[in-house]
Amino acid sequence: MKIILTVTLTLLSVIVPVASAKKPTKDLFPDGTEIPAWFRDTTHIDISRLGRQYRITDYGVMMDGKIYTQQLQALIDRIAADGGGVMVVPSGTFMSGALFFKQGTHLYLEKGAVLKGSTDISDFPVMTTRIEGETCKYFPALVNADGLDGFTISGEGTIDGNGLPYWKAFWLRRSWNPQCTNKDEQRPRLIYISNCKNVQIENVSLQNSPFWTTHYYKSENVKLLNLHITSLYKPVRAPSTDAIDIDACRNMLVKGCYMSVDDDAVALKGGKGPWADDPVKMPENGGNENIIIEDCTFGYCASCVTCGSESIYDHNIVLRRIRVDEATNLLWLKMRPDTPQHYEYITVEDITGNASNFLLVRPWTQFYDLKDRKDTPMSYSNNIVMRRIRLECNTFFNVTPREDQYHLKDFLFEDCIIQARTSNYHPEYIENLKVKNVTVNGENL
Repeated sequence: MKIILTVTLTLLSVIVPVASAKKPTKDLFPDGTEIPAWFRDTTHIDISRLGRQYRITDYGVMMDGKIYTQQLQALIDRIAADGGGVMVVPSGTFMSGALFFKQGTHLYLEKGAVLKGSTDISDFPVMTTRIEGETCKYFPALVNADGLDGFTISGEGTIDGNGLPYWKAFWLRRSWNPQCTNKDEQRPRLIYISNCKNVQIENVSLQNSPFWTTHYYKSENVKLLNLHITSLYKPVRAPSTDAIDIDACRNMLVKGCYMSVDDDAVALKGGKGPWADDPVKMPENGGNENIIIEDCTFGYCASCVTCGSESIYDHNIVLRRIRVDEATNLLWLKMRPDTPQHYEYITVEDITGNASNFLLVRPWTQFYDLKDRKDTPMSYSNNIVMRRIRLECNTFFNVTPREDQYHLKDFLFEDCIIQARTSNYHPEYIENLKVKNVTVNGENL
């Protein structure tokens, strides 16, 4: 992983030399506010400072292929009752269903350790949770943390969702009923963090999730550092295994991660439906604010960053110093006609690599439902900056105009060198689109 990131940053310095130009004295969010020092503090987790360490093999958990949910949960409960500490997974493969961490408890996976999820959905008891822009009854994740302050996951081991049987079942069901939703085929997520603050997850590998890989809901001050997040896209596709889903969160740093999944790498969520932005009718929904994704490498994925499809408000989103390979979209704005949305102050900068689309903006109509609303809610996207980008792509400007549904305004493309099979450039689709020093196939725009 360290080798990949070193190569990535070297490529950025060589291929996009303008990125090394003189920097401003202050690091600013897209709306001009200063980025706090918290985002620059990447101090590693020191488990010796987190309390007593409890090795799971000392508490009846064995690597014999049996499911040890009960024993592992009992250990978490004991650690919490003892005043806090670290549950340590040693080298080897250990099986479990849904685990619920408590205040003061932490998870550490030693090198060679694998915490592997059960393929029996009954090991994930139905409960009230958050999924696909709704608060509803559904299945929890393998690792769950709710209402915690200071929760950490660290180590050089792996959390494996054991997703292959779930993926096969999904595609079998979809072949029988093409209209079945993601939730119709019962699948757990890998990690679900909700209503938490001061969370740090670092260094571990997260792989083969049955559904979304990591999901963060109504949490703040979350750091994801040097993670390796993967799922298959061949020979069996791993449907909807988003690497990182950010759902009504504030202050998140995603740094030094590798992501290659069969859906969005980073998806911004927050709610859906015709009244999704009404805080009285839908208090469980919310916007995302102050999200920085930097120094990462993206492999195969639907999009590096996606706003939607269950998103109502995204503000101060930064994607920078990135290497992209085999992404479908660099930036995807899903404009959902049954949901009021506002995406603003988004900056994508210092990017190299390839993607099918430089920018994709179009209506998203999957499972469209206006319910009792008579009009189509308007959506907006403004103050979008894409600069210092060197990209090979199929389509440069993949934008569908729909002034009856959404309005695009104040975009800036700057210092970009694009090689594209199709330019499809229509500046009239965006009000006040500014272009500075941009070439597509060697020609200035």
